[in-house]
Amino acid sequence: MGEPGGAEARGTVSALRPRLAALGRRLAASGGAGSDDTFLTKGSATLDKLKDFHNEGKEHPSTLLQLYTQAVLDITYFEENQLVDEDFPEQSSLQKVKELTCILSEPEVLVRECNVNEEPVNILGAELLECLYWRKGALLYMYCHTAKERSEWLRENIAIFKKCLNDGVHYLMKMLSFRCPLQLNEDVSLQDKDSARLLSEGVFSDTHLLAMMYGGEMCYWGLQHCGEGKQESLETTDPVSNSDLGCRSKTVWLDFRETGKNMLEKYVAACEGPLKGQGWNTAAAKQMLCYLMKPRN
Repeated sequence: MGEPGGAEARGTVSALRPRLAALGRRLAASGGAGSDDTFLTKGSATLDKLKDFHNEGKEHPSTLLQLYTQAVLDITYFEENQLVDEDFPEQSSLQKVKELTCILSEPEVLVRECNVNEEPVNILGAELLECLYWRKGALLYMYCHTAKERSEWLRENIAIFKKCLNDGVHYLMKMLSFRCPLQLNEDVSLQDKDSARLLSEGVFSDTHLLAMMYGGEMCYWGLQHCGEGKQESLETTDPVSNSDLGCRSKTVWLDFRETGKNMLEKYVAACEGPLKGQGWNTAAAKQMLCYLMKPRN
């Protein structure tokens, strides 16, 4: 008999092989190991370690999958920063955003491909999954922030804009769902009531708070620019979900008004409650809430 988990490990190694090659090509295209960018350097080191483990074939599948995820996060971060620095070029950035979103989805796809018989959160851990979903949501937030100012593009591509907003908010909501909020009851020690209240609202870090603000703001843009009409099907025309990158999925449309209100109310409650005086500004969030709370047409 082989060693326990041998087939599982072989499956992981086999599934990783083409992905490591693809990541290596991305790294080379971005400047390679000789780059002075911190994240590229980190990504290169992680990729080298992963290749060594992959060749030895001795490491546990979960270690390989976690290292792969970290390499994806570091290498794509450099590319995201380039997009932001270039102000999301109108002709090419949508395709690039789609591509990066797909690559950031690869770790979860890989876990399922490897037949690990565990949920991705049990293999990768909540923190890495939060990072993946935060990065996808924040990337779409930044893209939409730029795209909404291009009035001509917006007029011609309103369905694509709405899809980007919808997907981005879904990613941020998923990011906020990996850790269960603390249940406040008599069994919980409340040495720090403010911290306990934040944890009960699902705020475990500044990033969780930003995710609420970003998600609420994207819902506000959605209502402002796209209205509340029923969305047409984008299955055959939508370049954001083009199947050639393996990212096609059925779209579940959000109620921008209700989702936005929920996210912004949580953000304001945290900033004006436990985090009062900590430098978090709620003026813009309250302004958007006023808009979202107007009666439906």
